[in-house]
Amino acid sequence: MIILQANKIERSFAGEVLFENINLQVDERDRIALVGKNGAGKSTLLKILVGEEAPTSGDINRKKDLSLSYLAQNSRFESENTVYDEMLQVFAELRQTEKRLRDMELQMGELTGQALEQLIQTYDSLSEEFRVAGGFTYEADIRALLNGFKFDESMWQMKISALSGGQNTRLALAKMLLEKPELLVLDEPTNHLDIETIAWLENYLVHYKGALLIVSHDRYFLDKVATITLDLTATSLDRYVGNYSTFVELKEQKLLTEWQNYEKQQKEIAKLEDFVQKNIVRASTTKRAQARRKQLEKMERLDKPTLQQKSAHMAFHSEKTSGNIVLTVEQAAVGYQHEILSEPISIDQRKLDAIAIVGPNGIGKTTLLKSIIGQIPFVKGEAKFGANVEVGYYDQTQSALTPSNSVLEELWSAFPTRPEVDIRNRLGAFLFSGDDVKKSISMLSGGEKARVLLAKLSMENNNFLILDEPTNHLDIDSKEVLEDALIQYDGTLLFVSHDRYFINRVATKVLELSETGSTLYLGDYDYYLEKKAEQLANAEQAVEVDSTASSSGATDYQAQKESQKEQRKIARRLEQIETEMEELEGRSTQLQATMLETNDIGELTDFQKEIEALALQQDQLMQEWADLAEKSEQLLSS
Repeated sequence: MIILQANKIERSFAGEVLFENINLQVDERDRIALVGKNGAGKSTLLKILVGEEAPTSGDINRKKDLSLSYLAQNSRFESENTVYDEMLQVFAELRQTEKRLRDMELQMGELTGQALEQLIQTYDSLSEEFRVAGGFTYEADIRALLNGFKFDESMWQMKISALSGGQNTRLALAKMLLEKPELLVLDEPTNHLDIETIAWLENYLVHYKGALLIVSHDRYFLDKVATITLDLTATSLDRYVGNYSTFVELKEQKLLTEWQNYEKQQKEIAKLEDFVQKNIVRASTTKRAQARRKQLEKMERLDKPTLQQKSAHMAFHSEKTSGNIVLTVEQAAVGYQHEILSEPISIDQRKLDAIAIVGPNGIGKTTLLKSIIGQIPFVKGEAKFGANVEVGYYDQTQSALTPSNSVLEELWSAFPTRPEVDIRNRLGAFLFSGDDVKKSISMLSGGEKARVLLAKLSMENNNFLILDEPTNHLDIDSKEVLEDALIQYDGTLLFVSHDRYFINRVATKVLELSETGSTLYLGDYDYYLEKKAEQLANAEQAVEVDSTASSSGATDYQAQKESQKEQRKIARRLEQIETEMEELEGRSTQLQATMLETNDIGELTDFQKEIEALALQQDQLMQEWADLAEKSEQLLSS
C-alpha cells in the first residue's frame, strides 16, 4: 500500500533550480536510502516530503492520517522534563487508560449485581485494548531504548535542558522510535553515535514495522538497513532495488549501458549525415538522401552521459622507505593522571600495515594517537618509531589550520619553496580551483577544511600516516576517493574511524581498545565482527565445559567425557525443576489464601483458573523430573 507519493517535485531558490521532475513513492515497510552528491538537495527534499518546506511546483500526497516522524540533522527539542519523563510522554494516552483500569478495580469492591457485571465486562474489554497497545511492556520499551542509546539509569532523572547537543539529538531519535510512526524520516541518524550504538540502531531498524526513508553518509549503515536506494540528481530521482553496495554496482552498469547506447547512436548519426552530404546533390540518390535527412530530424537524440566523476583526485606517496618495524608500543596505558582509560596496550606495527583502532567512545582512541605522536604523555609506557619513519598526522579537530589564512596561503606557508603552480595544482586535485583558493579558512565548511588538511598532508610525502577520523565531514564521493588513495598508498597507516565501510576497505588489521587493554585482529572490520561473535559463542560454550580432568589412561575417554557432561546437565535441570516446583507450590498456596479473603466472583474465577494452570505446570515438571531421573540412572549404570 502506498503511504506517500511525490509527483514532479521542483525546488528553486532565487530562480536557480536545485532539482526538478522528482517522482517518488513510499510503500508500507519500505526501507529507502536517499543518496546523492553533497548539495544535490537531499535534506531539502526530505523537508518537502514531511511538509516542513513547500515545493516550487509539484504535489505531495500522503495516506490519510499517516503517522510520520522526522529527525533533522542535529535535531533538538526544548523541554523542562527529565529524560525518563519525556519518554513517558509518548505513552500519555496509554497511561490514562492504565489509570482508568486502576480506578475501575477500586470500584469493583464497591459494586454488586448487574452493575458489577457491567463494570467487569467494560474492564475486560479495556484491559485487552491496553494489552494490545503495549500497556504491559511500555516501560520495558523505554528502558531498552534509553539503554540502547547510551542513557544509563543514572541519567534518567537528568533535565533535558542539561544534555549536550549530541545527547539531545540521540534522545530525539529514541523518542521517535518509541512513537513507532508508520513512516520514519531520518536525516543523518548516525551522527553523534558510536559504532556500538549504530550497530544496535541497525538491528532495531531492520526489524522496524513501519517504513523508513533515510539520508546517511554511513554506507555500512545503509548496507545493513536499506533495501531500496534512490539517487538524487538535478533532473531525476533514479530508483535502484538493493542496498548501497548494490546501488553502486547497478549505477556503474547503467552508466556504462547509457554510454554504449550514446556511442552507438553517434555512429549511426555520423553514418546518416555522411550519406546525406554525399548524395543530396546527386539526382539518382537525392530521394534516399532526403529520406535519411528526415530520419535524422525525427531521431530523438540521446544526451551525452556523464560518467561518474569522483569528488577529488587525492593521492599520497612516501618520499623515503621506512624500516620493517614502524611502531612499537609495549604494555602502555593511556589516559590522564587520575584516570586510566585503557591498559595494557601493545602495538607491533610493520611496514605497509593498515591498522584501524576501534572501541567505545571515551575509551581513549584519540588519546592513544596523541600519545604516540607526543602531544599527550602516556600514563605508562612509550611509543618507539622504527628506522627512517616519517610521521604525518591528521587531527579531526582541524586545529592546525590558521583561520585568517586563505586556502592558498595555508598550503604555501607550509611549503614556501614550492612553486605556486604546484600548490594550485594540488589544491585543484582536492577541488579548490579558481577563486576558491582565495577563500579564508574561517569561511570554509567542515568538509572543505578536511580537504585542505588532506591536501597539506599529501604534500608532506610521509611514510607513516596517523589519521584521527579522516572521513568526518566528507561526502560519500570524497570518502571513496580517500579510500582509494589510502589503499594505493605505499606507506603505513594507523587510524581511528567510526566509518565501518571505510575501515572495511582500508584496514588490514583491527586493534580493539577496551578498559582491559588492546586486542589485535588480523583482518578487516567484517573479520573483526566474525571473530568477536566466535569469541562470544566460545565463552558461552565454555560455561558448559567441565574443568575436571578425566583420567588419561581410559580407552573410552571421549565417551566418559560426554556421559559426565550429560549427567551434569541433567543434574542442573533436576535442581531447576525442584526450584520451579517450589515456586509454583508457593504461588498456589498464596492464591488459595487470597481466595479466602475475597467474595468477588470475578476474582475468585481468575484465581481458580491460575491455580489450575499452576497445577498443570506442576504435573508437566513432575513428568520431566521422572524422565530425567530415569535417564540419569541409566547413564550411571552404563
